[in-house]
Amino acid sequence: MSKKIGVLLIQLGTPDSPKNSDVRRYLKEFLMDPRVIDIPFFSRLLLVRGIIVPFRTPKSAKIYKELWDLGKGKSPLLTYTEEVKRLLQKRFDSEDVTVEMAMRYQNPSMDSVLERMRLANYEQIIILPLFPQYASASTGSAVEKAMEIIKKWWVIPDVKIISQFYNHEGYIDSIVDRAKEFDIASYDKIMFSYHGLPERQVDKVYDSGLCSDHDCEKGITEENKFCYKATSYETTRLIAAKLGLTEDRYVVSFQSRLDEKWIQPFSDKVIEQWGKEGKKRVLAFSPAFVADCLETLIEIGGEYQEIFEEHGGEKVQLVPSSNDHPRFIDCLEDLVRSNS
Repeated sequence: MSKKIGVLLIQLGTPDSPKNSDVRRYLKEFLMDPRVIDIPFFSRLLLVRGIIVPFRTPKSAKIYKELWDLGKGKSPLLTYTEEVKRLLQKRFDSEDVTVEMAMRYQNPSMDSVLERMRLANYEQIIILPLFPQYASASTGSAVEKAMEIIKKWWVIPDVKIISQFYNHEGYIDSIVDRAKEFDIASYDKIMFSYHGLPERQVDKVYDSGLCSDHDCEKGITEENKFCYKATSYETTRLIAAKLGLTEDRYVVSFQSRLDEKWIQPFSDKVIEQWGKEGKKRVLAFSPAFVADCLETLIEIGGEYQEIFEEHGGEKVQLVPSSNDHPRFIDCLEDLVRSNS
């Protein structure tokens, strides 16, 4: 490449440590984001600082301690994202391209990283949130934060935003390759579990009607191409096709809900039902997460295992996320090159 380019990879975020104080600070920043909890400010303030954070912090800190133990004293999300940054940078070592990484919440902060990028005086900045399927609460929030910072610069370079990559072959292949490490035929059922969202948030994608009016489970259209539910189902179809899975073998579900008005079916309820039906072995994918984290290692790998055993099941096997898989790095390299 002939021009000087800065690439900003953005991941969701993680507490600086599993200490109560660090977890509390992380939860406040995360949950006060109006794109995450999309209710009026004072209602959100009361809910987050008066109810959720005081009650959730001790429990969350304990869970993050489990996660840190799995990550050998460090956040797996941070570890994998740093490695992805390193590997992607290697792909551009002979070119005038610098890869940076920031967290939407906490550290390394977007403010500090983008200030470094401002001082580097790039001709182009490529903003690449590491969320395959667009959602306002993830990609939308990351992009909004980046642009809030950049708009204050006196000199604003060419800025390119990559909103989603749910169907990129490199990303799909990285998940397929992970799955091939297991004897897929030996599992009774297969779950594709995506992070949940309130139904109202996917409904906001549409100028007319609701998400439920657009057959998002069946395919991508001009109307639903930025609908998180639609792209989640499309990612699943692409993975299933490469693995030769028929529709009767798998279920698409959504995890981490706060109430019953979130996208269904709920992953924990699906796992519970399979246990009651006599299923013994489940293979679980988590394609919304490109790096293993609390939602994959603890929620699916731990909590869902307990639910399954309580209802008669034996094993919930988590398929690792893309993490630092070479095909995922291929995906990111292609996205950078094709958008520069």
